[in-house]
Amino acid sequence: MTHRSPQALQARYLAMPHVEKGMQVGLFGGSFNPPHAGHALVAEIALRRLALDQLWWIVTPGNPLKNGRDLAPLGERIRLSEALMHDPRVKVTAFEAAHNVRYTADTLALIKARNPGVDFVWIMGADNLRDFHRWQRWRQIALTFPIAVIDRPGATLSFLSSVLAKTFDHARIDEADAPRLARSKAPAWTFIHGPRSSLSSTAIRANRNGEAEKGG
Repeated sequence: MTHRSPQALQARYLAMPHVEKGMQVGLFGGSFNPPHAGHALVAEIALRRLALDQLWWIVTPGNPLKNGRDLAPLGERIRLSEALMHDPRVKVTAFEAAHNVRYTADTLALIKARNPGVDFVWIMGADNLRDFHRWQRWRQIALTFPIAVIDRPGATLSFLSSVLAKTFDHARIDEADAPRLARSKAPAWTFIHGPRSSLSSTAIRANRNGEAEKGG
């Protein structure tokens, strides 16, 4: 991504990506602090296995469950995300910042209201399942759009013990039916196995901080 003024950045990234009725669109949100190959792998698996027309890579202003002290500027996280993803179906966006929303439940409600006739599916890595029930109005999230949980290291077996899996066990669909998930009526969810990356943003930040301390 070439350098752009804050005004140009706002115009491009603070609006929702354009979609057409009938599309299947994945929603992949996170602080991406920083984005890495593990995130890219989740996006690639989701695009392929869910038969998506688009994937919105939603760079959030901040995560209410995480300490924002080490959070890189939004523009920097957008730049790194675009540098990482080259598939034209992936739309890097930060529209949440323009609407002053902090919680996923509010984000999904906004998306649903603004895009009638589009089939959305919420995408998250399996490592988020452990704390998903701590998210603000997590049940509302599950009742707004179908959810695709993508395998992550260390979470392959533990996902069945998560509160989401237990609460919505009746709504789980077979992984083989993942291409129809976006068109399913919520609540509906599936767990998708596949290649996994051990990279994590937390570990990358810790390594950078360690290197900086050595250099100092």
